[in-house]
Parts: sequence; structure tokens; C-alpha cells
Amino acid sequence: MSNSQVVELPVLPAESVVPCCPPITSAELSQADAEQMAVMFKALSDPVRLRLFSKVASHEGGEACVCDIQDVGVSQPTVSHHLKKLREAGLLTSERRGTWVYYQVAPSVVAAMSAMLDLRS
Repeated sequence: MSNSQVVELPVLPAESVVPCCPPITSAELSQADAEQMAVMFKALSDPVRLRLFSKVASHEGGEACVCDIQDVGVSQPTVSHHLKKLREAGLLTSERRGTWVYYQVAPSVVAAMSAMLDLRS
């Protein structure tokens, strides 16, 4: 039996989101910024992960139970592996409720990725 505890993490209001990296057109990326962003883009480069991310992002209420999004053509353990990779990259947050885990898109990370790719700057 596990001794782990569920810890509520604070959610930043949208107006306080600050991109990690400057827009790609403003200056050359530093080594640290490039490594940080590469982890996120690498996590999304897998078609199954991209589908899972899309299912969570488009799910009603802004969160999705793993039971509602696992139909992506791979086994349940593989779904869990891909969701873990998305969490490790900081793209998803999760909360265990009873036997199910609910996932939400991390808005600050998506805002950072979007701002970095903004070519209008």
C-alpha cells in the first residue's frame, strides 16, 4: 500500500502567467531556455501524446478523467506512460480522486509555448 498523499497545488491566475522564454523572433534562445522548451515540444511530438493532450484540452469543464480519454488505440498501461510523460514535461497537471486520476492542461506552460512561437513580436 502506498503512503503517498495528494497535495493541492495553487493555480496561477491567467493574468499572472509569464512566458519562460522570449518570442523566438526577439533574440536567440539561451541553452537553458532551449532545453526547457525542447522537453515540452518533445513530449508533444508523439501522436498518442498529442491526441491525449488534445482530449484533455478539449474536454468539457477543462479536465478529463483518465477513464474518459484512454481510447487512443493503445493499451491502458501505455496510456498511463504517455500521460506521465506529459506531466513530467509540465504540460498536464493531475489529481487523484478515489481510484481515478483527473488531468488538466497547465495553462501557464501552453501560454509560454505559444508566446515563444509568436512571430508577430
